[in-house]
Amino acid sequence: MSQFTEDVFVRVPAGSKGLVTGAPQAPVRHSWAQIHATGRRMAGALAEFGVGAGSPVAILAGRPDDVAPLIQAVWMRRGSVTMLHQPTPRADLTVWLEDARAVLTVLGAELVVVGAPFEAAVEGLRAGGVGVVEVAALRSGTAVEPLPADEDDVALLQLTSGSTGTPKAVVITHGNLDRNWRSITATAEFADDDVMISWLPFSHDFGMIGLLMGPMQTGLDAVIVTPADFLADPLIWAELITRYRGTITAAPNFAYALWARSLNEAPDGAYDLSSLRIAVNGAEPIDMATIAAIQQAGARFGLAESALTAAYGMAETTLGISLSALGEVLTVDSVDADELEEQGYARAVRGEGARQFAVLGRPLTGLGLRVVDGRGDRLPPRMVGEFQVRGAAVTRTYLTEHGAHAAVDAGGWLSTGDLGYLTDTGEIVVCGRVKDVIIVGGRNIFPTDIERAAGRVAGVRRGNAVAVSIRQADHREQFAVVVESREHADTEAAERIRNDVARTVYDEIGVGPKFVAVTEPGSLPKTPSGKLRRSATLALLARADA
Repeated sequence: MSQFTEDVFVRVPAGSKGLVTGAPQAPVRHSWAQIHATGRRMAGALAEFGVGAGSPVAILAGRPDDVAPLIQAVWMRRGSVTMLHQPTPRADLTVWLEDARAVLTVLGAELVVVGAPFEAAVEGLRAGGVGVVEVAALRSGTAVEPLPADEDDVALLQLTSGSTGTPKAVVITHGNLDRNWRSITATAEFADDDVMISWLPFSHDFGMIGLLMGPMQTGLDAVIVTPADFLADPLIWAELITRYRGTITAAPNFAYALWARSLNEAPDGAYDLSSLRIAVNGAEPIDMATIAAIQQAGARFGLAESALTAAYGMAETTLGISLSALGEVLTVDSVDADELEEQGYARAVRGEGARQFAVLGRPLTGLGLRVVDGRGDRLPPRMVGEFQVRGAAVTRTYLTEHGAHAAVDAGGWLSTGDLGYLTDTGEIVVCGRVKDVIIVGGRNIFPTDIERAAGRVAGVRRGNAVAVSIRQADHREQFAVVVESREHADTEAAERIRNDVARTVYDEIGVGPKFVAVTEPGSLPKTPSGKLRRSATLALLARADA
């Protein structure tokens, strides 16, 4: 066996830990041993469908008690798992099916396993010539022994954010999983009494690797509900932490903003968050205003400020790159905004004109990281450039519609596409994405700074503001801001929002947008994992002007 499958199939099932699903209304506990036994039966059924060494298997299922044994079953057959992006209730199923077929072609997958609540997709997938089996049909298979696995076997073909019309998958091996999770384990200092709480989607590496496969591989208790459960009632997060004495959880920045607003409306004593020791904020840019909001809202319920932890990671490194120091209040790096934008140097300052960034900690053990300029030359601390990483946890290969291609250079370095710098103590600060930087008058302006300013305007939906670059006929670059508002149909209110956004952005950034558009809620294009899609927003504006 690979070390990964030795842990998942042998060591952990011998223990007493497990997975709770259906909470809080109808909780059911499944020991990891029970999940493994179910996985063996599913593996027997998958063998009947021809799944064997190297077979890519796509999964469209949302229930944790379906997904947990199913992914083990695929690995028992030496296959690879891909969690398909899940259609939302408002999605056009015809469009989703077209995108799904493009993904399956890239993966080379001939089988899709479908489970609740996505049974409506079965007919459309079959009509397109795709092999489909439902999860329920696999549970009655005859149990089989796992096939032997190697460290270089592919365990996951992880779709990157935005992998729909132009899909791309990151090839993650058993060895990648083992090395990255061991580094995370050493940094997080997991203990036998830790309990993980999650509602994150399995189609995202944060939810799949971090909060399902992680406890499955380590042998910890986990309580997992669905994203729909959280969106229907964000306070379910607090309820689960309270009831199960959760110690570890994680979510993107937007979820903490939503959670803070919900906690502010809850009565004193409704929840007890004092057990929480690690609450990871990652997967999207971290807004220090959100950190302050959740610290303040959570304090009434015993949430320790030191529990809030910042993370940096990406699918290409399997999951994690860094974690901020545990047990300490999150550090903020305040830098001179003008020098940052004009010279690419993050000079530490205090007071007016400072730009604040969350400090994301040092690279995990076994992971090399450097900051380079456009020529690939290494930069000193506080000079802004692109992060590159290398190590045993870093993928070597992408799959695209044009086939497999290398993800790293001859030296093993992977270019992340992220811009940032290292502090004087070697900690990571991310400023933005290389492709998203807006250059105005020689200044490198990060769209996240514009979006945070716009998001503070009354009437703008928090986390639903996008800044996009616009190139003029004379090749000069300007930018537009698009915001969502429930007041979009009110002419007077929309005009007030446009003016306030333009003024707030100018006051904070020193440059005003060419124009501001106010749109209805839900109109901004996002990836399946909820990240804003700036290029798609620009295309949307172009169609609106046509």
